[in-house]
Amino acid sequence: MAAKKTAAPAPGGRQAAYTARNRAALIKAGQEVLAEIGPSATIEQLSAHAQVSPTTIYKYFENKDVLFVQALAAAWNSWMEWALSQNLAEDRLQRIIEIGRRLLRTGQTHPLFAQMLHNSLNENPNFMVEADEGEGKRVFKFLADAGELKGDNFEERWVLWSNTITGLTKSVLVDQNLSPEQADTALGIGLSVWGISEAKAKKLVSRDLGLTLLK
Repeated sequence: MAAKKTAAPAPGGRQAAYTARNRAALIKAGQEVLAEIGPSATIEQLSAHAQVSPTTIYKYFENKDVLFVQALAAAWNSWMEWALSQNLAEDRLQRIIEIGRRLLRTGQTHPLFAQMLHNSLNENPNFMVEADEGEGKRVFKFLADAGELKGDNFEERWVLWSNTITGLTKSVLVDQNLSPEQADTALGIGLSVWGISEAKAKKLVSRDLGLTLLK
């Protein structure tokens, strides 16, 4: 019986793995620098933290801003995976609101991510609107088209809503003049933008999230 041949490694496989590891290490360093300093950190500060030369960073990223955007996106995606794995409600609108309420509590559940958001929002209050990349808007348009939200003048409603969420997140994570619980109440008031009654809004923002918070 002929011996079974072992498949040859794919061309460039080792180099691709090496590149992926280096990029991942720089992304992690970028997240730590965002949490410690913020987007205004210099390439020198970033390279010192990562213990590599600026030339090495430019080998993998066009500039430090691109690295920071990808670092924040990776942290955001990781947090979203966690948020979606939680015991979310069956109702679609309720689920969206609960994810937003969890975002207001990242300081107690995901401190590093919360500090990244703190520094990014502190330097650029429009960060969340810019970073959304349209996904949140698509979700709300879907709900509006399904009749679950008031959909006339959708663009104007979306502008009001997105700025409401940004303002509440900044109030909790940056200015700290609202507690997450107070922000829940404000979130309920803001839902009037979508034609949601006060009674339904209170119900939407009052469901127990079942979070295990850090002390």
